[in-house]
Amino acid sequence: MKEPLCDITHCDELARNVLPRMRAELVYRLVNVQGVRQSEVSRRLGISRAAISQYLSRKRGSGEIELSEDMTEMLERWAFAVMNDNSHSITICDICNCTKKTGKSR
Repeated sequence: MKEPLCDITHCDELARNVLPRMRAELVYRLVNVQGVRQSEVSRRLGISRAAISQYLSRKRGSGEIELSEDMTEMLERWAFAVMNDNSHSITICDICNCTKKTGKSR
């Protein structure tokens, strides 16, 4: 029998725990490392300016995320896509597959 491409349990874990933490890390890198204004990050991500502030203060996306080399590269690709209006260069499945490699989705 062929193994399924996706595991709903892993996808659920990713949506609840990994993506918010990665989004918080993305916002941090765009604002504090690249120097992009919070209002610009808000506009490009399509979320409120208040949400950006909450990500930066860790009220959203709190918790540590272990950033493997693959995850760091994924965040860099995501930041590049956000800042260059290239929304098709990274998918949730890319992030999911990256977490499967490390075996850590929590």
